[in-house]
Amino acid sequence: MALSAYDLSGRTAFVTGAAGGIGRACAVLLAEAGATVHCADRDPDGLDGTAALIDGHGGTAHVHVLDVTDRARLGEAVRSCERLDVLAAIAGIMHSSPVLETRDEDLDRVLDVNFKGVLYACQEAARVMLAHGTRGSIVTMASGAVDTGGAGLLCYGAAKAAVVQLTRTLATEVGPHGIRVNAVAPGWIRTPMTDRHDREAQAHTEAAMTRLTPLGRVGEPDDVAHAVLYLASDASAFTTGQILRPNGGAAMPW
Repeated sequence: MALSAYDLSGRTAFVTGAAGGIGRACAVLLAEAGATVHCADRDPDGLDGTAALIDGHGGTAHVHVLDVTDRARLGEAVRSCERLDVLAAIAGIMHSSPVLETRDEDLDRVLDVNFKGVLYACQEAARVMLAHGTRGSIVTMASGAVDTGGAGLLCYGAAKAAVVQLTRTLATEVGPHGIRVNAVAPGWIRTPMTDRHDREAQAHTEAAMTRLTPLGRVGEPDDVAHAVLYLASDASAFTTGQILRPNGGAAMPW
């Protein structure tokens, strides 16, 4: 396969959660592959940093300060793209609480961001792609939490499992129009969201995660970004409704 299959020149991508972590890595890599990238997040300073990285490498970035739970604002931003070839719905939050201590407001907030925010982005992106007859690619962000149980991860895991079901369902609905929909389910990735702020606790957690992986390390945002680039590009032209797992081998489901 020619490396040109990964070339996104002339294409437009919309990335949520682009202010940092996995979202920033995805936005920068998609831009390096040639795409014009619309970067969305509620953190304006982080977005400016991402845009500066893209611009510094000769790419083109557009910034949208928004919360993905605001369907109207998100839709407006997506529709502002002259064309749309790629959606990378990365935005998400983390919450941890035992099942017996989980409050309604905890569950609601995580579902609002991690599931509804992805749903809204997928709906708006698919509508734009369908309207323009674009054979595009939608990439959602699931988690290794969908493959293994984790104490305290009810809200997060349930929302990510819902994202997987959304991905599969949407793939069946828009596939006949040439639009592909896939999910990425990372293992433990070193990002601001997984930063424990206590160096000793961070080291302990990463050591535990490292022991679970045959590759013997935790992941970096770029590990996930390359998976997203593959799914966004023509290199994955015959791939839809799938879950790609850059997790170091921590989970190996059939």
